[in-house]
Amino acid sequence: MSAPNNPQNLIEVRDLSVEFVTGKQVQRVVHNVSFDIRHGETLALVGESGSGKSVTAHSILRLLPYPTASHPSGSIHFGDQDLLQLPENKLRNIRGNRVAMVFQEPMTALNPLHCIEKQISEILQLHKGLRGNAARERVLELLDMVGIPEPAKRLKAYPHELSGGQRQRVMIAMALANEPELLIADEPTTALDVTVQLKILELLKDLQARLGMALLLISHDLNLVRRIAQRVCVMQQGRIVEESDCATLFSNPQHPYTRELLDAEPSGEPAATTAGQSLLKVDDLKVWFPIKKGFLRHTVDHVKAVDGIDFNLLQGQTLGIVGESGSGKSTLGLAILRLIASQGSIRFKEQALDGISQHAVRPLRRQMQVVFQDPYGSLSPRMSVGQIIGEGLRIHRIGNEKEQQQAIIDALIEVDLDPHTRHRYPHEFSGGQRQRIAIARALVLKPELILLDEPTSALDRTVQKQVVELLRALQEKYNLTYLFISHDLAVVRALSHQLMVIKQGQVVEQGPAPEIFAAPQHIYTQQLLEAAFMAPHTAVD
Repeated sequence: MSAPNNPQNLIEVRDLSVEFVTGKQVQRVVHNVSFDIRHGETLALVGESGSGKSVTAHSILRLLPYPTASHPSGSIHFGDQDLLQLPENKLRNIRGNRVAMVFQEPMTALNPLHCIEKQISEILQLHKGLRGNAARERVLELLDMVGIPEPAKRLKAYPHELSGGQRQRVMIAMALANEPELLIADEPTTALDVTVQLKILELLKDLQARLGMALLLISHDLNLVRRIAQRVCVMQQGRIVEESDCATLFSNPQHPYTRELLDAEPSGEPAATTAGQSLLKVDDLKVWFPIKKGFLRHTVDHVKAVDGIDFNLLQGQTLGIVGESGSGKSTLGLAILRLIASQGSIRFKEQALDGISQHAVRPLRRQMQVVFQDPYGSLSPRMSVGQIIGEGLRIHRIGNEKEQQQAIIDALIEVDLDPHTRHRYPHEFSGGQRQRIAIARALVLKPELILLDEPTSALDRTVQKQVVELLRALQEKYNLTYLFISHDLAVVRALSHQLMVIKQGQVVEQGPAPEIFAAPQHIYTQQLLEAAFMAPHTAVD
């Protein structure tokens, strides 16, 4: 085996290709990719979903589903060893020991049946032979290193008992257990709130400096990449189309696709609509969930998910509702639509929604629609697109069959989808197209209010920008009113006229969105904005 050409390089990937075989079909998803990872540096692989970046990274440790996956060409040198040719028993000594990985979704990567101590101890036992008190001391040291508060109390905790940020910290602790030379972080902050993202990012930078390890960051979030990376490889359709140091890439991108990614940050002003009369007024709204204990299940306390919220939303305006996971923003939206029980006053077009029966609310649902976060989960896989969009028309008995078909066609045209696709099923569409279908389903009933619950969080930045522009255009055309719930402040800023910041079920700041973004008053709002729009980190090679 030949050694790497440059002693500065920890990993040398040369001419790497990846193919997947499905039945008689062979699909090549990575095409002759070459790059280096230097000792102690941070290299970012960036690109949209399906660009091949995760498949490339997983190839380093041969974590692909072989033999369905194969490498028709290429080598990955780590020292004097080609990892693609290494026997499985020798590769196991490298996995988790000298090269470790942090996966995108910790809830699926962690074993739900084992406590945190057992999961980290298993790695220490396998690679270091540590057991008993020695292993426990090392686990406590690792949990403390990654910022888990009171680690001794967390040893027996199971993954479901931790927050998303804490689960990701446990994943990082597991990956760092043997002080690897290379840490591969595959979208390590995608599912996290902006403040938690910032903490995880700072943690990775700090640990990298302390341990002197190299970091391969896989991400589609360019805001994240520019804060931490020293060099960047941009991938499109399985090929590296541009490679540069971070500062040069962001200041002077060469490839059209790189420029497209950099221009994809949601921007522009909220829709130029005319604010009308009050459409939705909420006073002292509360959603309290009882905490019951004992044999007789007495209520001993409450989880105050929404605790006394007031606002007045005018026709044609967008109210952006922001806050971290668990702040109560989605619960607030469900309560307003009367999908969960609440206390307090909810008035829609001067009609009280609180206190009336679900039967009485039903006719009003035509005027109050919702678009959910996950378009794949909210669209029935057993119904065609036409059936999905037309369901509301049938329920509310709007028009005859011919008129309903025309309404479905019109709705698809409104969201820039081919009307002929109405006979296809959701799995045949991309994530962005599925979200357009969900918007068409809401739009076909010609509502006055649409609740948008994280409608862009599962989408790539370029697709997010398209959806934001679509929502803005629809609002201007029909003078729609939006309740926009999100933790993505760049998207919120591009759409919202008014802004409400929620923390632990209570409003901490509220007012015109431009004013709050320009000069936030509450320290929590300042923390959210700092985490979302922090100046880029200047990496030194």
